[in-house]
Amino acid sequence: MLVGILGVIVPGLPGTVLILAGLVWLAWLDDFARIGPGTIAVLVVLTVLSYAVDFVIAALGAHRVGASRRAIVGAALGTIVGLFFGLVGVLVGPFAGAFLGELTTRGGVTDATRVGLGAWLGLIVGFALKLSLVFMMVGVALAAFLLA
Repeated sequence: MLVGILGVIVPGLPGTVLILAGLVWLAWLDDFARIGPGTIAVLVVLTVLSYAVDFVIAALGAHRVGASRRAIVGAALGTIVGLFFGLVGVLVGPFAGAFLGELTTRGGVTDATRVGLGAWLGLIVGFALKLSLVFMMVGVALAAFLLA
């Protein structure tokens, strides 16, 4: 689970999946006596939500500042492509995708920069959301384990 939490911070590691696997392993060790199927289902939903946040939030950030459709798609694609380039890719990908999408639509560097910054700010908000989902996962599991 600790490697999973690190994986939420460091790109390239499947953080929430590792946390889920650790929690399921903990439940299995206890014969699912305290962490049962209902809790596991909640943890799976939180894991899926954390990945949805990754792919959607940068595009929403770009949309919030009035981005064109092409810029929003660019932000989403930039997020996906950025995952393959480590920390720098994750930080630059959404900005670059939104920037290029807006630049090819409207052609203005000022608008494209504003949209790129919106995508990047969306990424920061998404990171905070994902981190809160991770702590919710751990909290749900701990509550189930300690209160059973």
